[in-house]
Amino acid sequence: MGPGLFWNFTSKTSCTVPQSLLQTMLLSRMAGMKDQHFTEEKPLLPESRGQETEMENCETFIAAGDWKEHDVETPYGMLHVVIRGAPKGNKPAILTYHDVGLNHKLCFNTFFHNEDMQEITKHFVVCHVDAPGQQIGAPQMPQGHQYPTMDQLAGMLPSVVQHFGFKSIVGIGVGAGAYILAKFALIFPDLVEGLVLLNIDPNGKGWIDWAATKLSGLTSALPDTVLAHLFSQEELMNNTEVVQSYRQQINNTVNQFNLQLFWNMYNSRRNLEMNRSGSVLNAKTLRCPVMLVVGDNAPAEEGVVECNSKLDPTNTTFLKMADSGGMPQITQPGKLTEAFKYFLQGMGYIAYIKDRRMSGGPVPSASMTRLARSRTASLTSAGSVDGSRNRACTHSDSGEGVGQVSHTMEVSC
Repeated sequence: MGPGLFWNFTSKTSCTVPQSLLQTMLLSRMAGMKDQHFTEEKPLLPESRGQETEMENCETFIAAGDWKEHDVETPYGMLHVVIRGAPKGNKPAILTYHDVGLNHKLCFNTFFHNEDMQEITKHFVVCHVDAPGQQIGAPQMPQGHQYPTMDQLAGMLPSVVQHFGFKSIVGIGVGAGAYILAKFALIFPDLVEGLVLLNIDPNGKGWIDWAATKLSGLTSALPDTVLAHLFSQEELMNNTEVVQSYRQQINNTVNQFNLQLFWNMYNSRRNLEMNRSGSVLNAKTLRCPVMLVVGDNAPAEEGVVECNSKLDPTNTTFLKMADSGGMPQITQPGKLTEAFKYFLQGMGYIAYIKDRRMSGGPVPSASMTRLARSRTASLTSAGSVDGSRNRACTHSDSGEGVGQVSHTMEVSC
């Protein structure tokens, strides 16, 4: 209730108010309240994992700047890890892995510094992993150094989980990092509760693609080659401020020799060995809930669609984000945060997160986010709505496919 709407009946000071005057005052108060709306604050979803039905007290939250750097020893070399918070109860850790040409700061700072995202992550331990030699200030690797394969990069992550005592993780990966986290989930499914995979390409390069990449490396500078992997053609042609900024930062903050090793290894990756159940004999796929994300006209769009066709439609969400280009976590962090919130709620976490729009705080001005859902392997294919993700669905107006019925969900950001 608003200020001044409480009547104090416990005062020891005695006074007499005529009943007619008291009624007039109450009616005046009620008339002034008729246009006010009060929303009962309830959990958006009941907790399903034996946790508290309300969030922990504010005293347990970790300050946003309280990050600690670690070097974790693994069977395939050292990993640079940045962590905030400590494991609490049975909650998973949020673990991120960046794309080629980036590190955790370049890839995720904008996303994780978003105010709404911090409202989510302060309830979890957050762990950023940098691929070997990609962190800011990393020493140059020696000539002839054998960079870990993509399988080995995935095999380094159990050491991180064990080192910090995580029960499990919810992974957020972009590009090469998405491939690594998917590989990790295939090998160690019990350690992964959910995955948010941006710009994932599950396919290895064929000989023609491999040769084209080699030729591109001979005719273009490494940063320009990497930028074509990160951004849409439209963004590159317009030479947007974001592209200019990342060209400079890739040049100045990432060791170019180390980057070349990581780039070469990513381009020599093999197909992720997963197929939708029933499509092939003894098919193996990701068992955890997955949200696939790609920007409109992004370089990775075809790969993400292909990955979607290999996943279980009952626990997969495909999100194609408009006006986000090749790096949705940078250009549309508010939209992605909203989708991530619903993803965690669908898993039974985050019973209630305060909506700043209820408290009169600033509201992101982003447009509506569309989560396209369908039971087919088309462009808008994704999982059907299960019981834990009870979402309102409408028919898509995209016009993709004749007779195709796709389900969409509108999420205001």
